[in-house]
Amino acid sequence: MSQRIATATAVRRAAEYDLVELLRLRALLFDDLAGDFFNPATDDGSWLDALAVVLKDQLTADDVRILVVDADGGRAGDQGGGLAACGIGTIEQRLPGPHLPNGRIGQVIGVVTDPAHRRRGHSCAVMRGLLDWFQEREVARVDLYASPEGEPLYRALGFTAHPDPSLYWRPC
Repeated sequence: MSQRIATATAVRRAAEYDLVELLRLRALLFDDLAGDFFNPATDDGSWLDALAVVLKDQLTADDVRILVVDADGGRAGDQGGGLAACGIGTIEQRLPGPHLPNGRIGQVIGVVTDPAHRRRGHSCAVMRGLLDWFQEREVARVDLYASPEGEPLYRALGFTAHPDPSLYWRPC
């Protein structure tokens, strides 16, 4: 029986000096997804400018948590080491109902690990940090969209298929 040695991955809340790296990782996420839903992408990169403004505001928002893992050799708070991984959680207040007693829904948005830092437990550590935050905030349910590569991690953390069908609409 082989035993896997667990290494502690330091997760911290993102700071303003992480913005450039957060933008890089978010762009990497969409490069990896690249499916029909995300195409055609905006060619001019203007979405990154808009993302920078929104992320800067959300870094300190009460209903958003952005967690990061510093790249190998980086120390928590080290502005020069880059990021190995990040993940974003949001909380939305909806109307309570029989399956959502307090109406608080969490959403995990874009957990992504730089390819050079994958398979080291960074995404799992980020997810555990987000799930702890959701529990502290008394969220009744947490939703996420999983890539085929990420689905085994999320299922191992207790996520299951959602019973409701999901549809979307985009205005013309």
